[in-house]
Amino acid sequence: MLRLEASKQPGVPRSPLPEGYSEPTATRHRIGQGTFRIVVTDAYHRQCAVTAERALPVLGAAYIRPFSEVEGHDVRNGLLLRSDLHRLFDAGYVTVTPELKVEVSRRLRADFDDGETYMKYHGEAVRTPTRLEWRPNPHFLRWHNENRFQG
Repeated sequence: MLRLEASKQPGVPRSPLPEGYSEPTATRHRIGQGTFRIVVTDAYHRQCAVTAERALPVLGAAYIRPFSEVEGHDVRNGLLLRSDLHRLFDAGYVTVTPELKVEVSRRLRADFDDGETYMKYHGEAVRTPTRLEWRPNPHFLRWHNENRFQG
């Protein structure tokens, strides 16, 4: 019998872990988040800006400067990134320079004794939207380099 099923049986000790759901809590939702994802995905022709990956389930619209600081959905504040690169970008291990080049932090190797998979992208040009008015804003990229990137 599965451990979870056994825990529901009479006379079987219960797990110290809570079951089910927590009490409801109020959360603030970012209105327009889904539209932002669609617009950024389309602007990048459904390809990761760094790897050219096209498998849509692993692609996400990354905010260059967090939404909480700009409170707006501007396609120029977005990059379409593969999920692993998106997480590394948000954590500051990867950035894109105002010159539209990928930079990978040496701290990735130091902090995790790894990073070879990502170092091959260091110095590479990112793919950008074909429409000039949708390309990443250098102001947002500079902000990410100065405030998030762990060079």
